[in-house]
Amino acid sequence: MDKSVYIRHIKNENEHWWFKARREILSYQIKKYTNKNKIKVLDFGAGSGTNIRMLSHFGKVDAYEKDLETTIFLKKRYKNTTTNIINKPFSKNQKYDLILAADVIEHIKNDKIIIKNLNKILKKDGLLIITVPAYNFLFSKKDETLKHFRRYNQVSLKRLFNKDYKKIKISYYNFFLFIPISILIIIFKIVNYQFIDDVETKPNSVANNIFYHIFRFEKYILKYVNLPFGLSIISIFKKK
Repeated sequence: MDKSVYIRHIKNENEHWWFKARREILSYQIKKYTNKNKIKVLDFGAGSGTNIRMLSHFGKVDAYEKDLETTIFLKKRYKNTTTNIINKPFSKNQKYDLILAADVIEHIKNDKIIIKNLNKILKKDGLLIITVPAYNFLFSKKDETLKHFRRYNQVSLKRLFNKDYKKIKISYYNFFLFIPISILIIIFKIVNYQFIDDVETKPNSVANNIFYHIFRFEKYILKYVNLPFGLSIISIFKKK
């Protein structure tokens, strides 16, 4: 991603409704499907580190980020914690109970290879949690700026996982805001408007709280059922 994207995420990730609600949804899912107190976790493609503190509640966290400048920032930010910041290839001895790739693989040209490689550093019965943006018809200037190669549907995402994985859960989410936000994205595409600053900067407090509570409510629903459509997809696969 561009440097400006990381800077914007760093400024907004703590309070922006989307980041806050996504962390709660992820935390709820991790609690449901992990049965150990202190697990070894990899935050793959940690970016600005928005999920690291949430993940640290479950155990020891390693955070992998390919970009060197971002890695330096993360090392400074987490220097007084137990989080280990990595930007080098993984060794055979590094094995994790849980790997989270939150809105990462859409940035990678060969996404199937990444899923295969992550399997090598996942313990038997370990969980791989992937979140991605949904539906290519919503691919916009925002995706281009974020350097996305694609958006996904459930079928295209499931195709990435071979016989080495068992599907635990796959669902759309950001369901309740799907229609209004999709309409806005389509309008912005028609008028060729670059809207990334508008959506990734925290809105006024009233709007931010409304969006946050609407989005976070889905954590209770996703605990029990899968949603039929949404702006994003969450998937959980277990290594056989």
